[in-house]
Amino acid sequence: MTYTPPIAEQRFVLETIADIAGLQQLPGFEGATPDMVDAILGEAGKLAANAFAPLNRVGDVSGLKAVDGEVRTPPGFREAYRAYADGGWIGLGASPEHGGQGMPFALACAVQEQITAANMAFSLCPMLTLGAIEALQAHASPEQQQLYLRPLVNGRWTGTMNLTEPQAGSDVGALRTMATPAEDGSWRIKGQKIFITWGEHDLAENIVHLVLARTPDAPAGTKGISLFIVPKFLVNADGTLGARNDLRVVSTEHKLGIHASPTCTMAFGDNDACVGYMVGAEHGGMRAMFTMMNHARINVGLEGIAIADRAFQHALEFARQRVQSAPFGGGRTPVRIIEHADVRRMLMTARAYVEAARAIACLNAAAVDRAHAETDPQRKADAKGLADLLTPVTKAFSTDIGVEVSSLCLQVFGGMGYVEETGAAQHYRDSRIAPIYEGTNGIQALDLVGRKLSMDGGRHWRALLQRERQFIAALPRTGDLGQLVPWLDDAVEALQTASVWISGNEGDKLVDTAAAATPYLRMFGLTIGACLLARQAAEAARRLEAGEGDPRFLKAKIATARYFAEQLLPAAAALLGPVTRGASQLFAIPEDALLAG
Repeated sequence: MTYTPPIAEQRFVLETIADIAGLQQLPGFEGATPDMVDAILGEAGKLAANAFAPLNRVGDVSGLKAVDGEVRTPPGFREAYRAYADGGWIGLGASPEHGGQGMPFALACAVQEQITAANMAFSLCPMLTLGAIEALQAHASPEQQQLYLRPLVNGRWTGTMNLTEPQAGSDVGALRTMATPAEDGSWRIKGQKIFITWGEHDLAENIVHLVLARTPDAPAGTKGISLFIVPKFLVNADGTLGARNDLRVVSTEHKLGIHASPTCTMAFGDNDACVGYMVGAEHGGMRAMFTMMNHARINVGLEGIAIADRAFQHALEFARQRVQSAPFGGGRTPVRIIEHADVRRMLMTARAYVEAARAIACLNAAAVDRAHAETDPQRKADAKGLADLLTPVTKAFSTDIGVEVSSLCLQVFGGMGYVEETGAAQHYRDSRIAPIYEGTNGIQALDLVGRKLSMDGGRHWRALLQRERQFIAALPRTGDLGQLVPWLDDAVEALQTASVWISGNEGDKLVDTAAAATPYLRMFGLTIGACLLARQAAEAARRLEAGEGDPRFLKAKIATARYFAEQLLPAAAALLGPVTRGASQLFAIPEDALLAG
C-alpha cells in the first residue's frame, strides 16, 4: 500500500497546538519560518513516501541476516539510510554548533512521525541516534562532544542505548555490568545487555553505544550507576576510526514484528579489553540516561501515532474499494463497505484517536522546546513542568492507541486482514512493541501518579486543567462547538476529582494510587486529547468564517472533534469509579486461586 504523509494535518497542529509562530520568536529557532516549515514537511514527506514506505513490506518479509557477528539489513535499507543521512534529516533538531539545523523539537517530531509511519523498523535507528545526540549535548564533556557529536548528527555513525540486562528487566537498578578504571583515564566495560535496538547493523561505519554500568564500590540501586560511551570502533584523537572494540552481538531476537529492526544481545569485554569513556560525573548515569530516555519516550509515543495513522490509511483505502453486502435496512445491491455504518464507526474512531494523540505529542514537544529556549525563568520552569507532566501520557496513551487502532483497522479488512499478504497484520504486529519500549506503559502510569502529579505541589497539572477550563468557558453554547461543551466539562471535572484523590493518598494508601495509575493515565489522555481537538475545532471554525484555508479540511476537523467528544470522551468520566475504588479488588482472589477450576 502507499503512504500519504498527513502534511496539512501536521502543519495545522503545529500552528494551533505547538504555536510554531511563537516558537520561532525564541532564541535559536529563528529559522523555523512558515516557508521553512512547509519545505521541511514536504521534502521529508516525499522521502518517507518514496524511499521508506516501499521498503516496509520488504523488511517485514526478508528480515535480517546475522552472519559471523555481523547483521545484514534488508535490500534497499542501506541506500535509504544514506539518502536520509545525506539530506541532513538526523540533525534537524540538533545544535548548529555540532552540524545540526537547530529546528524546534516539535517540527523534528513531525518529520519523525512521517518516517516512522512509512517504515517503523527502519525509523528506530535514527530515533535512537537522536536520543544519543540529546544525551551527549547535555552531559558529555567538550572533548567528547567534539569527537562524537558531528558524526552522529551527519549520520556517519549511529547511536544506541544499553540499559536492560537479563536479570534486571525494567529494574535498571539491578544491572550488573561493571566498569573498571584504566590508567589512561578510560574504563574497561564488562557485562551483557539484552534487547538492544539496532545494536549491530551495516548502515553506518560506527555505532556509539551509551552503556549503563557500575563502578567499583558503587552504592546499590540506581544511585550507583554511571554512563559510558562505548564505540564499536575506537575513535582516534583526530576523529578517524581505530581498532575494533571488544564488544560483539551475541544474537538477534526473533520477534512478533519490526522484523527489519535488529534487536540484539550485546556482550562487552569478553576479552577484558572493552574500552569505555564516562559521560558526566561518576554515579550520574541515570540523570544522563534519562535525558536520552525522555527524548525517546516522546518519540516512542510518535511510533504509536504513526503506526495508527498508517493502519488507518490502509484500512480507508481498502474500505473505499471493497464492495460487500447491501446497506442495513434497505436495498439488495452490494455497496462499498465504507458506506456501512459500522465500518464508518471504526474509521472515525481511528481518525479521532490518531488526531487526539498527535495533538498531545505536539503540545509535549513544544513544551520541551520552550523549556530549552525560553529566557524568562518562570516561563521556562512552567514549560519544563508541562513537558515532564505530559511525557508519560504521550508515551503510554499514544502507544496504547497504536495497538487499538491497528487492531481496529485490521477488523475493517475482515478475514483479509488476518492474511499476511494484505499487509494489515504487519501494522498490528509492529505496533505491539511500542507499549513495552522505554519503560512499559504501566511504569509510565506509575511515573505520572507517583512523580509527575506531585511536582511543585501539583502546580503543573492544576495549571493545565485551569487553562482548559478557561478555554471551555469561552466556547459558544450553540452550533458544533457548543455541542462539545457538556462532554468536555464532564471529563475535566472527573479528571480534577481523580487528580485530587490521588494527590491525597499517602502511606498504606499508596497501593490504591498504584491500582489507579493505568485508568488514570487513560482518563488524562482522553480528556486532554479532547480539549486539544476542541481547540483545533475552534480555530477551524474561525478560519471557515474568515474564508481562510480549505473548507473540506476545516469542516473535517470540527466533525472529528465532535465525534471524539460524543463517542469516545464519555469513557473519561466513566473511569472516575475505577480510579478511586482502590486496590482491594485486585487482590480479592488469592494467588493460588486465580486459575479457576
